Amino acid sequence: MKKTLVLGATDNPARYAYLAVEKLLRYKHEVVPVGQREAEVLGLKIQTGQPVLENIDTVTLYLNPKNQVQYYDYILSLKPKRIIFNPGTENAELEKMAEDKGIEVVEGCTLVMLSAGSF
Repeated sequence: MKKTLVLGATDNPARYAYLAVEKLLRYKHEVVPVGQREAEVLGLKIQTGQPVLENIDTVTLYLNPKNQVQYYDYILSLKPKRIIFNPGTENAELEKMAEDKGIEVVEGCTLVMLSAGSF
């Protein structure tokens, strides 16, 4: 299973980032939620800031492009295999930076990818 960083995680069950954590767990992926404030989502502590993480396979973004800027270096430093830009998070600048580092860029929906078996 793919160790996945959910960037923009929240404890609000009405948000897509919450649903992504829920579905990733249901599909038995290891999930690392990182958000704006400390909270808990489905038994996992939402970390804040830029925690030191290792072996991240996938970063799935739930931050608008303006809020991604502060995380550019952090995301790239994790050396993920891929970054998923969920609807509304598409960001040509970060996508190019990632591609230049050999990171796969996917513009898609984590929820749909999991349901379709293409995650």
